[in-house]
Amino acid sequence: MIAWVSPSDAAFGAVAGLFDDYRAHYGQQRGYGATRQWLQEQAGPSGLRISAAFAEGRPCGLLTALVMPASLTLGTFWMIRDLYVPPEHRGSGHARALVTHAVAAARAAQARRISLQTEHDNTAARALYRSLGFHEVDGYVSYGITG
Repeated sequence: MIAWVSPSDAAFGAVAGLFDDYRAHYGQQRGYGATRQWLQEQAGPSGLRISAAFAEGRPCGLLTALVMPASLTLGTFWMIRDLYVPPEHRGSGHARALVTHAVAAARAAQARRISLQTEHDNTAARALYRSLGFHEVDGYVSYGITG
C-alpha cells in the first residue's frame, strides 16, 4: 500500500524513523528527534509531501516531493527530492510504486512538469526513472553553494 503521510497520521513516527535511516544511509549522523522535528516543520499544505510504501503495517519505503511554482507557465511543477527503500525491501517494486504514485498525484494536480535528480553512478535509480518515462534534460547545468 502507498499513502501520503502527514504529521498528524499515526504512521508519521515510523516514517520519520525510516527517513532517519535514509539519512544514515547517506552518511549523516542519526538523530530521530531532530529528523522527526525537521519533517514536521517541512511538511504542510505548501511544503514537503511525504509518501510511504507499507508492508505488514510498517513503512518499507519513502518518497518526498515539493510542489513549486512554474512561473513561466503560471502553474506548478513537482520535484521528487528523496526516494529510499531499505536494502531488505529492495527488489519488491516499492520504489516503482512510490514514483508512480507521486507522478499520478502530480498529474491529477495538473503539474506542468515532474522533475527529479540522482547521482550519475546510481545506475539502478537511473534505470528505474527511464523505465517510468523520465529522461535526462539537455541544456541545463546544475549549480550549488554549500554552507
